[in-house]
Formats: sequence, C-alpha cells, structure tokens
Amino acid sequence: MRLLAAHIIFTAYGFWLPNDPRGSWSEWVAAWELFKYGTATKVEHGRSVAHVSHDADHRRAAKKALKYDPVLFNGLQARAVARGFSRAAGEGKYPIHACSILPDHVHLVIGYHERPFQQITAHLKARASQELRAEALHPFARHERGDGSLPSPWAESLWKVYCFDREHVRNAIEYVEKNPMREGKRRQSWLLVTPFGR
Repeated sequence: MRLLAAHIIFTAYGFWLPNDPRGSWSEWVAAWELFKYGTATKVEHGRSVAHVSHDADHRRAAKKALKYDPVLFNGLQARAVARGFSRAAGEGKYPIHACSILPDHVHLVIGYHERPFQQITAHLKARASQELRAEALHPFARHERGDGSLPSPWAESLWKVYCFDREHVRNAIEYVEKNPMREGKRRQSWLLVTPFGR
C-alpha cells in the first residue's frame, strides 16, 4: 500500500500537558512545578484519548503551574499562523489538502512528501512563529529572552494518522474542514490549501 497523506494534529503551548491524566506522548515531565501533579502519562497507541474520563479539576490545576499562560490564538493570530504555514508550504512544496487553525490546536491533511511529517511540522511551526513575531502578534512577545528569542507558542509533539487510500484521505479532509464548526466557529478557507487529486 502506498502512503497518500497524513492527518496531522499539533497543539499550542499548554493545551496538552505531559502528565495529562488521559495520557500523553511524553516520557518525562521537565518542570518541577508540573511534576508535582504527576509523572508523564505516555501512551503507546495512536488513538485519541481526548474523550477519556478524567479529573478535569486536577488537569486545570496543573495548567496553572505552567511557566506561561496556555496559548489561545485569536483570529488575527490564526491568520498570521496561516501565512507562516503558506510560506513553509511554498518553500518545501508540501501538498496541504486541508487546514483548520483552532485557538489551541491545528488540524492538517498533508499529502505524501519525501520529508518526514515530523520535519514538515517543525518547518510549519517555525514559519508560523516567525510570522506571528513579524506581525507583532506573538503570544509570548513580553517574555523575550536575553538573546532576543521568544518561547515557542507550540507544544513539541504531533499526532498523525496515515492515509493509504483515497477514501481515507477524503474522510480526513472532511473531518478537518468541519472541525471549526464542532467548536461553534465558522468553516475556514485558507489559500495554502491545494485540493486533493489535483
């Protein structure tokens, strides 16, 4: 079977903690303030655990221990993120077939490319961060470090589901396109998207 695309999800800073009681991708908790709320809760499977029952109050308390406030992109910031994604897609010639930028996470369907999806995602995040800073919209602008750099507005990991047939790709695209409406927002349309099959 030939890999056609992947449904990629990555999150903004603070959306999903390494010791989230539902599970995480992390193997350790780097900050002592967070470690007090438990060790890493690494899961070995790729299934979503977002709807697993858990102690939401405990999770919210842990988020208050973060070094920075969790990132929630507003509309202007989402537009800057899309511009950064578009720049990266142009540079890397990444076929992006669907994109939804939510306040605290992103959904993409990216067609097959010779680069690993982890590397593509890092490129997208980097250009989005640069665009946020260039437009004076970076959520951590007031936390500039001594060397002039800013903390990343993104979490490190990504979640991906590989698509090996056209129907799976189309289903993933439909899911991503409808995702904003599930959160009570309008359907999104970004110029960086290339229709699947073109």
